[in-house]
Amino acid sequence: MSIDIETARRVAKLARIKVEDDALPALAGEFNHILGFIEQLNEVDVDDVEPMTSVTPMRLKRREDVVTDGDQQAAVLSNAPDAREGFFAVPKVVE
Repeated sequence: MSIDIETARRVAKLARIKVEDDALPALAGEFNHILGFIEQLNEVDVDDVEPMTSVTPMRLKRREDVVTDGDQQAAVLSNAPDAREGFFAVPKVVE
């Protein structure tokens, strides 16, 4: 797969990144370089490799799952810039 200048322009627009026209060929080249690396990774045979989350076999520390009331409403709301009726008050963002 090859990225042309128009595709690079579209990706920059979608990412809301201002890219000058003279920088688009370099950006397209970078995209092509990244895609080439991804194609190399796709060629690696990983059929017999188990998925792992760490290079060392470690187990996460476990804690007892206990339900608590919390009862910290006043302390939590003291951090709010605007609290009303026991809730955080935020500006309306959807009309």
